[in-house]
Amino acid sequence: MPDESPIHPGFPTVAEVLALDAVKQGNPRVVAGAAGLDRRVRWVHVTELTDVREILRGGELVLSTAIAWPDDREALAKFVAELAALGAAGLVVELGRRYPEAPPKPLLLAAEKHRLPVITLGRDTRFVTITEAVHARIIDTQLAELRSSEEVHQTFTELAVEGAEPGEVVRQIAKMAEHPVVLENLAHQVLVYDAIGASAEALLDGWEGRSRAVRPASRTAYDERSGWLTTVVGARGQDWGRLVIVCDGVPAPAPTRLTMLAERGAATLALNRLMQRDRESLERQTHRTLLAAILNHDHSAAEVALRARAIGVGLDGKRLVGIVLRLKSAGASQPSSIQGATMENQARLRELTDHAAAAIREKRLSALIGAVDDHSVGLLLALGPQDREDSALGAFAATVRKLAGPDASEFAIAVGTSVGAVRDARRSLLEAVQVADAAVRQVGGPPYHRLVDVRLRGLLHLLRDDARLQTYVERELGPLLAYDTERGTNLVAMLGIYLDQGRNKSAAADAAHLSRPSFYERLHRIERVLGVDLDSVESCLSLHVALLALDAVRDR
Repeated sequence: MPDESPIHPGFPTVAEVLALDAVKQGNPRVVAGAAGLDRRVRWVHVTELTDVREILRGGELVLSTAIAWPDDREALAKFVAELAALGAAGLVVELGRRYPEAPPKPLLLAAEKHRLPVITLGRDTRFVTITEAVHARIIDTQLAELRSSEEVHQTFTELAVEGAEPGEVVRQIAKMAEHPVVLENLAHQVLVYDAIGASAEALLDGWEGRSRAVRPASRTAYDERSGWLTTVVGARGQDWGRLVIVCDGVPAPAPTRLTMLAERGAATLALNRLMQRDRESLERQTHRTLLAAILNHDHSAAEVALRARAIGVGLDGKRLVGIVLRLKSAGASQPSSIQGATMENQARLRELTDHAAAAIREKRLSALIGAVDDHSVGLLLALGPQDREDSALGAFAATVRKLAGPDASEFAIAVGTSVGAVRDARRSLLEAVQVADAAVRQVGGPPYHRLVDVRLRGLLHLLRDDARLQTYVERELGPLLAYDTERGTNLVAMLGIYLDQGRNKSAAADAAHLSRPSFYERLHRIERVLGVDLDSVESCLSLHVALLALDAVRDR
């Protein structure tokens, strides 16, 4: 039975063997099966027998003088068929001893049928000379590939150890492959490329459509039609991209060196991404722990400063500013564990943390960054003497929103008052948390919110747990709330519309989608239930504050 493993593409073809000097000296001539001259020669085997089932494994170039071949011409045809079935690369027959001019015609016809090259040698040739020459060529090829493999191994090991960026890895692959290389994501969008002297426009023009048309059957495959050698990039069962070596005009199968480059390059990209994620994960865990320690008084100011300095965030001698990025879909919450967050919310929180960290890096600022509750990312920004606070905060806020793209309106940025010592950092962070509680319910406004920006609605929200505020709401609106509950009316809502419209009765009736008489009747009913005069500015002001406070109390 032939060896089921594929013949190494680095082995010489029959045509290349015929071009060797040791073979050319025998005056070789292809007399049949020329269509199979591209068969790869794995080894040379000399035999005078026709029973070769137990001695061939595939890829052998068989040399023979034919001295012991049978006279039966059908047996010779069967011999050729068996050679083809066993995966032999070709048959070389030395003329003169058995066949003066050419092998029998049935043998040649069978060779044509099976595309098995048959070569005759017109001169006496020492088979050992041919064997040595071919085996030397095969061994040289293997040694060259071994050296190439070692070079690739060393190069990409160094890139992995150094934590090279994807651009550097792709550049190195392109340099060693001498072909353009593209790293794309799973949506077939180009992440990094190196055209290596070719036209970048030609390489990337219509890339997504062309890429979608290449659908390899395995993780690493060569598509001869497009000339693309592709391999999937990913690890731990999480694929995230595809590496493409664009080698137009290279016949299948792709050279072993290119395949090796693609796979080692993909492995390096995957490993470096894992290392980067793990490194960031550990850093963020440390950051989050320090932020929690500040908020919960778990460590002394000196210990917090020492630990922060150990991870590259100096806090001593800096102006410290607490910042909170709060997802707007979330209600108010105090600093707590993030264990109860839903999977979707955790993903949004991780993404928001990524954006915040990227903005800090891009603006060359220094900060502790981490989740402080189920819906918020906290930062303790450390500003040096050369940093202008407003400029730094503005640049950070603008960059975060730019990175968030379409989701930029889905979170609010709240900022506490800057402090000059680590022991006061908690006050700035807590103030940012309180401002975020109020700011997250506001529409529009500045790029980031401070305490002065939350105004009356924000103040009422900060006081929502105060019993005195709750008592005030009940005193001002309690009878009307009870009336709506008992009778199924919506007078509280009508009062809100009236006050939101600046006490303009006509505009309020239109906003409520009611006729003016119907709306006026509801206002009179509100006055009777509450015992107030809605023409009184002071009464309306008090009721408006109570309505805002009611929203704050209910929105928990």
